[in-house]
Amino acid sequence: MSNLEPVHRALGLSDAEYEEIVGVLGREPNLLELSLYGVMWSEHCSYKSSRIHLKRLPTKGPHVLVGPGENAGVIDAGDNIAIAIRIESHNHPSAIEPYQGAATGVGGILRDIFTMGARPLAVMDPLFFGDPEDARQQWLLDGVVSGISGYGNSVGVPTVGGELTFDRCYQSNPLVNVLCVGALPKERLVLGIASGPGNLAVLLGSSTGRDGIGGVSVLASAGFEGSDGAESLDDAKRPSVQVGDPYEEKRLIEACLALLDEGLVVGIQDLGGAGLACATSETAARGRVGMDVDVNAIPRREPGMEPWEVMTSESQERMLAIITPENLDQVTALCSRWEVRAAVIGHVTEPDFDANGEPVGRLRIRDGFDGAILAEVPASSLADDAPLYDRPKARPANLDATIADDPTDDAVSLDVAAAIEQLVVGARAVYSQYDHQLFLNTVIGPGADAALLRLAGPGLPVSKRGMALSTDSNPRWCALDPRAGTAATVAEGVANVATVGATAKAVVNCLNFGNPEHPEVMWQLSEAIDGMSEACNALSLPVIGGNVSLYNESGGIDIDPTPVIGTLGLVETLVCVPPSLSWSDNCDVVILGTRRESGDRPHSLAGSRVAVDVMARRGGALFSVDFADLQTSCEFVAGLVSDAAAGNASLLDSVHDVGGGGIAVALAESAAQSGIGASVAGLESVAELFSERPGRFIVTTPDSAGLRALAKQAGVSAEVIGRTGGLDLVIEGFASIAVSRLQDRRDKTVAELLDA
Repeated sequence: MSNLEPVHRALGLSDAEYEEIVGVLGREPNLLELSLYGVMWSEHCSYKSSRIHLKRLPTKGPHVLVGPGENAGVIDAGDNIAIAIRIESHNHPSAIEPYQGAATGVGGILRDIFTMGARPLAVMDPLFFGDPEDARQQWLLDGVVSGISGYGNSVGVPTVGGELTFDRCYQSNPLVNVLCVGALPKERLVLGIASGPGNLAVLLGSSTGRDGIGGVSVLASAGFEGSDGAESLDDAKRPSVQVGDPYEEKRLIEACLALLDEGLVVGIQDLGGAGLACATSETAARGRVGMDVDVNAIPRREPGMEPWEVMTSESQERMLAIITPENLDQVTALCSRWEVRAAVIGHVTEPDFDANGEPVGRLRIRDGFDGAILAEVPASSLADDAPLYDRPKARPANLDATIADDPTDDAVSLDVAAAIEQLVVGARAVYSQYDHQLFLNTVIGPGADAALLRLAGPGLPVSKRGMALSTDSNPRWCALDPRAGTAATVAEGVANVATVGATAKAVVNCLNFGNPEHPEVMWQLSEAIDGMSEACNALSLPVIGGNVSLYNESGGIDIDPTPVIGTLGLVETLVCVPPSLSWSDNCDVVILGTRRESGDRPHSLAGSRVAVDVMARRGGALFSVDFADLQTSCEFVAGLVSDAAAGNASLLDSVHDVGGGGIAVALAESAAQSGIGASVAGLESVAELFSERPGRFIVTTPDSAGLRALAKQAGVSAEVIGRTGGLDLVIEGFASIAVSRLQDRRDKTVAELLDA
């Protein structure tokens, strides 16, 4: 037994993993080597519990340029433009230090994008908190929103949308997910690969400190001990949260893009989770080469740092560039113009060869460029060969009883007006803190079903195309049926981008789950991945990237399964602002899409907002989605909207998909957004009002006969249910609510929480 064995447990490595490391090295590791494996074999960095399941996702398509495994997924958008997209989590750091946790989450996702050669163009932020009346949740919300706005606004990238979800399951584990999208000329695409023995490894950006040691790599690979979400978040964990500097990040973006434009970079990699340990080993492993790193050459801002601290620190605003020696002077001069530090910290080396003749690149950490070797490990053993676990899975024992407790029939006694008012909770008080018009590309911003942006930016070819973004999650659905719930969430994303005239081209995912050592959690994760795969195959959507966040638990209590789907869509011609959810006076209100489910139950409230938030009922059998029918409806709606976006005459006045809260909330949101009421009739039941099955749309039109004729030709159901006008939303037989009251509810609820 080595005297380092107790240390490996402190680093999150199991006894079996320690023995595996000994087998890889053929000897016992020293402290520095053990630290490298500790961060790189963490759950957050290695995906050791999820990789076996993620392989089932469809990842290829004719327009996919880069799929999963790189810093971001990339698609060909046409006009010689590529789009890079990535979604990440910063859950555990944000639970400990909400401002810096959220701010550095934004910084990290921006680096994932410009690492590919893309200029970051927009950010979205799905956020999840516990009881909104709880003081600690209000503190978390305020800190997270301030961190996102403080970093994003300062670095100059607009935040164009997201989600805000409150549920008791996040009381101890708030979720902070961040999506970023960027664009680049196709020829500027670059990968994080080290190649060319003799080439230099240059560290760009900020100096290295102790902030972030054991950051997301370790924090995100274990649950919190306390059951109340506060008792385990002590001061000892705060140094694990990175500290961000958006102004350094802005200079770093410009310097890196200039380096790429000048052709001075062979490969480039951001420093995120696991810091230099990750960047050096991953670039070397991808290139099947070795790398020697001089730990003394790494600029640092704190005295007395040990080599293991330097190599595993997750200090922010740093990039690792691989360059040829003859370009060093040009690189240094260019970085100097942007006031960005550039330090040579290592060089690429020839690989060794194993008994089968396969190249084995070695990562060597040295005390001086030609000094003693402090650590020597195969780079691929860190980056690619972490343990792969097929953990036990078990369907929750109480799930059948939960499903049997269906709330649908009991909704008949609901006070519909009161329920609508309770559910119309907007996030304007949150997104008003974000600058969503930076770059002046935002056509439709926060508050709509999806964001819509011009596909334009510095250095991009001229294009009339547009891109649409949506983030969607439905933990209420997924708690009942993670497979069907995740599939339906993919469907909802496709419907959302259709409302701005876009055709979905790819998705990314952020899979937020509990402790993978709990068999029920692994069953949920596996089922969710299968549901995503089924939906994406049915809709011909590749999954081009993602993130897995596990150990979202406190005191042994797991969050509900929360897969977040980011959907990227394209609009062929965008020269006009298309209709959105705000309707005009004296237009017909039409439901597009199949109104009723097949079978004995036309409308299900299982997992709906009205069931969970109003009725306090979390049971029932989830609805099913007909993907062929959904695709037909989405294509029809996208076509109508894109005609308007192209400047052609349109039959549409407004469009809003039926999502959370169902038809009732869709009507209320459009009324509140426009300040105009409506009178609708013919809705069958309370269940139809609040059911949430995707694929249905509330549209308004000045010519319902023309719209219905087109819909019939396309094979899409279209039924007139009312007309806009007046100062009240009247749902005949169910409710009458003043539009001004809906606006007050939408605008003030979250604002009051922030003011608290």
